Amino acid sequence: MSRPKSRAAAFQGARGAFSEEAARKLLGQGVEVLPCERFEDVFRSLKEGRAEGAVVPIENTLAGSVHENYDHLLNFELPIVAETSVRIVHNLIARKDVHFPEIKRVFSHPVALNQCLDFFSRNPQIERIPFYDTAGSVKMIVEEGLTDAGAIASSVAAEIYGGRILRKSIESDRQNFTRFFLLRRPEYARRHPVPAGAHVHWKTSLVFSTRNIPGALFRALSAFALRDLNLTKIESRPLRGRPWEYLFYLDFLGRADTPNAKNALNHLREIADILRVLGCYPRGA
Repeated sequence: MSRPKSRAAAFQGARGAFSEEAARKLLGQGVEVLPCERFEDVFRSLKEGRAEGAVVPIENTLAGSVHENYDHLLNFELPIVAETSVRIVHNLIARKDVHFPEIKRVFSHPVALNQCLDFFSRNPQIERIPFYDTAGSVKMIVEEGLTDAGAIASSVAAEIYGGRILRKSIESDRQNFTRFFLLRRPEYARRHPVPAGAHVHWKTSLVFSTRNIPGALFRALSAFALRDLNLTKIESRPLRGRPWEYLFYLDFLGRADTPNAKNALNHLREIADILRVLGCYPRGA
């Protein structure tokens, strides 16, 4: 396989997206970034060596899981090596010469628009218009010179594209966080293992499937309960090609190479049709 052509971290969206903020948290403020249009492009950029890492959202405390990325984790086989959470702060942004009374429409990603419903209830004169990306909406209104429009995005997007924040923190719920994974190519993860340490709290992510018979999921989860392993997440996704059967994505606290975890995984392997560990990584704050 060819060596990576770039040291950049790929993410979905335009510069200034919340995924870029997550990349900075995971890899440092000076990290090179590679914006991509679609989530599949992010995974493919890493797989094909155009990026050295990839940062993808996996779940939001309000909107739930990013189901597409769960599917990509299985299909692209790129290990999870770290995680972080980003507090989502939505700001109303416009061109620097535009004032709030002039705003008649606001562009942003549909999820961001839905997370600011209280703002729109207080300002019924403003029309909500879905756009493909939060930061991309700021870029668009600035470049097209729109004088009656605003965008909802991060403060970093306003800084990058020369916009002005008209209203700060307009999200309806302040307990709005998105969890992100850092992915690497398999050979990178093997060459740069994170050392074990008593001060590090670990998490392991995996995916499995079971036969569609009574009690199958109960028996699968008992493999962890019997070893006192704490599950923090379980998510089901349809298993393609097998209607009404499912894959289960699961997170548990601890390293995959501890005796308890090894025994649990061996137990699960005996009853699962599919089992793959997606990553073992330090737990995010």
